[in-house]
Amino acid sequence: MSNQKEIATLAGGCFWCLEAVFDELRGVDEVVSGYMGGHIVNPTYKAVCNGTTGHAEVVQVSYDPTLISFRNLLDVFFTIHDPTTLNRQGYDVGTQYRSAIFYHSPEQQAVAQQTIADLDAAKLWGDPIVTEVTAAETFYAAEDYHQEYFVNNPNQPYCRAVVAPKVAKARSKFLAQLKRG
Repeated sequence: MSNQKEIATLAGGCFWCLEAVFDELRGVDEVVSGYMGGHIVNPTYKAVCNGTTGHAEVVQVSYDPTLISFRNLLDVFFTIHDPTTLNRQGYDVGTQYRSAIFYHSPEQQAVAQQTIADLDAAKLWGDPIVTEVTAAETFYAAEDYHQEYFVNNPNQPYCRAVVAPKVAKARSKFLAQLKRG
């Protein structure tokens, strides 16, 4: 097993959904829910949800690039959220739910931009992709109760109605890439 680790930081709506999916992928070592892209230090969930901090709900994914590539992570990312809706995912509305890729290297930036160009050219959605591609900033881990939220709260109504279907979709489409698969 390689000791080479990289970080990907992605925003695609509620971080509970993203964390639940990325946690299951082979090559992913850790997924931490948190906040990035805002203008205050140490934001809280309540402040971020008020939409006044400028932060997005993100997941920071630690992964082994010899087992899963950044492009593979982006393929999953674009499958489990709608990248064509500005500042919203379903009923979650506000800049904190924007679609964003916070790159950690020029290579990640290039892969993100190429992936978006490829997907736009394929016209998978009726509208153009609005996912922002921006340099990673300070990452703030979310409060402890947000970590592993879906695993710890599978019967919570939001988890049953929103998170579980995204996890099921990812499992069916990326079966060969699952840790259990």
